[in-house]
Amino acid sequence: MKQFAVIRIRGVNRVNQKVERTLQQLHLYRKNYCSVVPETPSYIGMLEKVKDMVTYGPIDEETYKLLVEKKGEEYIGPTSDSSGKIDYSGKYVEINKKKYKHFFRLCPPRGGFERKGIKNAYSIGGVLGFRKDGLKKLLMKMI
Repeated sequence: MKQFAVIRIRGVNRVNQKVERTLQQLHLYRKNYCSVVPETPSYIGMLEKVKDMVTYGPIDEETYKLLVEKKGEEYIGPTSDSSGKIDYSGKYVEINKKKYKHFFRLCPPRGGFERKGIKNAYSIGGVLGFRKDGLKKLLMKMI
């Protein structure tokens, strides 16, 4: 199954409530957070809604493994409540029998963003929006 890596580029000031809620559902709480989501119609609709705040594109298995290895944080919280009725499996993702948080905290990119900065789309030289093949280069600068 194809997956998209989503990186939040812009901060929290002057953000529409609906857009902020969508970013929360994508587990992009702050600037330079990354999340990996499956390529389904519902997630594609969410990404279209927040395209002015994030950059996203397909991610290959090799890059995803490197991302988990370098920036993956282990989930150490409870997996269910004390009575065993509520399951907290939505708070973590299981990779290689280890529990990791849904998001990755990345560093700002070494060498900076693209030439036109964080307010313009990738198609005209900026950072925001869909990247067909340039996401791996940006991820490597941020890991």
